[in-house]
Amino acid sequence: MSIVKNRFKFFAVSAVLIICGLVAMIINAAGGKGIFNFDIEFTGGTEITVNFENEPSSDEIAKVITDITGQRTPQVQKLVGTNGFTIKMQSIDSQTRTDVVNGLKSSFSLSDDDILSVQDISGTISGEMQKTAVLAVFVACICMLVYITIRFNNFKMGVSAILALLHDVFIMLAFYAVFRIPVNNSFIAALLTVLGYSINATIVIFDRIRENSRKMDRDSTQKIIDTSIFQTMRRSVYTSLTTLFAIGAVFVFGVDSVREFALPMMVGIISGAYSSVCLSGSLWYAFLGAKGRKE
Repeated sequence: MSIVKNRFKFFAVSAVLIICGLVAMIINAAGGKGIFNFDIEFTGGTEITVNFENEPSSDEIAKVITDITGQRTPQVQKLVGTNGFTIKMQSIDSQTRTDVVNGLKSSFSLSDDDILSVQDISGTISGEMQKTAVLAVFVACICMLVYITIRFNNFKMGVSAILALLHDVFIMLAFYAVFRIPVNNSFIAALLTVLGYSINATIVIFDRIRENSRKMDRDSTQKIIDTSIFQTMRRSVYTSLTTLFAIGAVFVFGVDSVREFALPMMVGIISGAYSSVCLSGSLWYAFLGAKGRKE
């Protein structure tokens, strides 16, 4: 089987998945639900800080919030070194806020002094978070482009690698849009982790292409790329599987907040392995043109 020869089939698969994500975004926007299910960090909301004498689990606290507000994914984070927790949720009115506070008091036998603070997170801070997320991805891609171009002395390889990375970004965005997973800080962390993971596999393939270009100088560019991909495929598959096993265990046994990070990571790892093996070399082959392939 030739990866390069069947490149248009792989391109088509990626295009279909990305288009499905775009369609989901349009449907979500038309239905008034928003393109993505933005969490409190991106939309603003209410934050409550509570001190517990007998420390409950995050799931127990989240259940109380969900029962009162109807919000399925409140964020509950423990304050390190204390018995306190920070609870973040979508904006609620004053009556619901009172109900939440009273619900926490009755469920966990708290006093007024245990409710340390109740405050709103402004939309201005949330807007900064969105800008930071976009800037982080942009800077990461530019730095990777410069690094690959210098390492391989080939700008087209750098562009091919970045396009493969953008493919992973779009696949993850499509996944978030279709399944309405909350977009929060975990999204930024998962996205940047996947980009770093994916570019590593792509660099391994390009490095093998460079080596084989010297050893197989009488062979066609297509054969050199295919040979390089198959020589590194076992490494890529084994690395992806071992990582998936570890992340899968975190997803199965972790709490909800951890699962929100683990599930997109699993999707990103699969997408990254696919783009490295099936797209990066083929994109470089397409950019070379007939003259470049002959040389």
